[in-house]
Amino acid sequence: MTRIKAVLWDMDGTLVDSEPLAVEALHRAMTEAGLEVPPDLHDRVVGRAADDLYRWFVADFGLQMDPVAWERRKHHHYFLTAAKLRGFPEAIACWHRLDLAGVAQAVVSNSDRAIVDVNLRAVGLARPGLITVARNDLRRGKPDPEGYLRAAWLLEAGIADCLVIEDSSSGAAAGLASGIRTLFVPHTTMSAPAGVTQLADMAELDALIAGA
Repeated sequence: MTRIKAVLWDMDGTLVDSEPLAVEALHRAMTEAGLEVPPDLHDRVVGRAADDLYRWFVADFGLQMDPVAWERRKHHHYFLTAAKLRGFPEAIACWHRLDLAGVAQAVVSNSDRAIVDVNLRAVGLARPGLITVARNDLRRGKPDPEGYLRAAWLLEAGIADCLVIEDSSSGAAAGLASGIRTLFVPHTTMSAPAGVTQLADMAELDALIAGA
């Protein structure tokens, strides 16, 4: 295999244990808006972009707020809990090992820019010059491959030289559609989709890169 020059990380659920807080904030926003909260909310929203979710809430739940007001309401509840944000220890440690080894890294997220910035600061990964691609930077979010292709271009790395690290089906679909080899983190509760390898632990990622 071509030597791996870049690792493109998903953020929520992969580097940052933020999905429970995001779903909790969404639950509160839905309740305030008088919407019925489905019991399987978590499974139905994880990995989906905010604009996709907004269209779903309008079509299936009768949401009548404009998208800006809706996002403001969600962000209000999320930022109130931001102090609880934590990184996944093995993933954060792997990031630092790859950084020391000179492997280029970027973050590609379906979250808005404000969420990306808050989350990465909370887990100590924010730094000048870090390549991050948020939903606001793109025409289409995951499962479209645009975000991963943009990150590879910004890092000046060919798709054969990259790895995508994900935790959701929509993110994995984006990685696969980009033509980049895609891996699932070991702490995800989902099974890896076809074409995606589930890591046994994060040390396996180091071994894959060292042996490439």
